[in-house]
Amino acid sequence: MHEEIIISGFGGQGVLLAGKLLCIAAMREGKHVSHIPSYGAEMRGGTAHCKVIISDEEISSPVIEHPTIVIALNTPSMHKFEPKMAEGGMMLYNSSLIQDKPSRSDIKVESVNANDISEAAGSLRAANMAALGYLLKVKPEIASMDALKEALDEAISARNKKHNPINIKIMEAGYQS
Repeated sequence: MHEEIIISGFGGQGVLLAGKLLCIAAMREGKHVSHIPSYGAEMRGGTAHCKVIISDEEISSPVIEHPTIVIALNTPSMHKFEPKMAEGGMMLYNSSLIQDKPSRSDIKVESVNANDISEAAGSLRAANMAALGYLLKVKPEIASMDALKEALDEAISARNKKHNPINIKIMEAGYQS
């Protein structure tokens, strides 16, 4: 297994945290990982993305030219990264915010109502958690839900751990959607 993943969305959607969580979860299960967050000029409302590689083998380069998976949490992200995707890759898009569907016929398309799932579970700001849960449903070889939940506890600062129960609830709802 070797997946080259780009997670992208507006600043404030938890894109960078989502990438970090995927890496920690995969590492917990003995996989090799690479994580490159894009900080740049992104702030709440701007565009942010991160690049994650998860592999059963050592990773020779952290550079991603043609991602095998794109998680697009907003429309600009889908339009930016869809043309760069590897043939046969998978686009997972947030259908709560993205009205268009990816246009390429040579990629697999999955959609998740990430914002709706997050809101129904009690948080307006955890669409990233719903998307991660859904990703692990359709790509279980990346990591298990248990590893993702453990990663959350490791990655979140002590002052924000109070949000972990709702984040786990949203991950599970995304997985079950």
